[in-house]
Amino acid sequence: MERVNANTPARHASIMDFAACRGIAEGPVFIVASGASAKDFPIQRFADVPMITLNGAISMFPEQGPRPYFYVCTDTGFAHQQPELYAKAVRLSQRLAIWPEEVEALPEPTSKAQIFALAKAARSGLYDALFNPDPHMVRSRVFWGSRSRSVGFSKDLSQGFFDARTVAYAALQIACHLGFNQVFLVGVDLDQSVGRFYETPGQSVSRCHLDESYERRILPSLKLMADRVVGEHFAVYNLSATSRIPDAVIPKVTLDQARALILGNTPQAFMCSHPA
Repeated sequence: MERVNANTPARHASIMDFAACRGIAEGPVFIVASGASAKDFPIQRFADVPMITLNGAISMFPEQGPRPYFYVCTDTGFAHQQPELYAKAVRLSQRLAIWPEEVEALPEPTSKAQIFALAKAARSGLYDALFNPDPHMVRSRVFWGSRSRSVGFSKDLSQGFFDARTVAYAALQIACHLGFNQVFLVGVDLDQSVGRFYETPGQSVSRCHLDESYERRILPSLKLMADRVVGEHFAVYNLSATSRIPDAVIPKVTLDQARALILGNTPQAFMCSHPA
């Protein structure tokens, strides 16, 4: 399905520009995804920490509990395949990041959520990428067999985001855009064989592209982020012990270690063995 460019004018009066939420946050944030390990995440224990949730992971959020700081959905079929979960996300979330055509399909009035339309980052020529780099758009090329592919990381969603074939990567770019400097991944298992925790047998499910995209797109994108974005002002940790993401790319931590990091009481030995 064709996507709009980041500079395409909004067609819906309620759409907000991503520039309006750039740098509005700070500190830690959880990105709650749909991998099987997310079932063990004690959401109420960390209710005081902002959370970005994705697709069907909204099912973890109680009606009378922490409201998602942002809900991100890049699956164009999700609203039709999981209408109850999608309606819950629209109802509970403080902010929505969805495709422009999904915004157009929202009933009026929808909710009190601020709505931001997703757009893919515009392609850049090799000359511009090498000699006129945009500090907010980190780009690289990776080789897969005889072909090369462009990967990137956007620090400014008003210029679009880079699609790595997993919504979690879009959420990481949104977290950076918002100003969070400590990101904890929940349920980012990337294990296609296990499936999503909220899906049940006989239920209509979205097609999963993890296996075909992991080596070609997902892992190279995460490595780019780890090498060129993660640093003193942006750290990422993985709470999934079963995640396919190598520990050298995104370090795995336990819930207790995450709490210590959030509180700023992390032992020096842990920091040395798990560099951010």
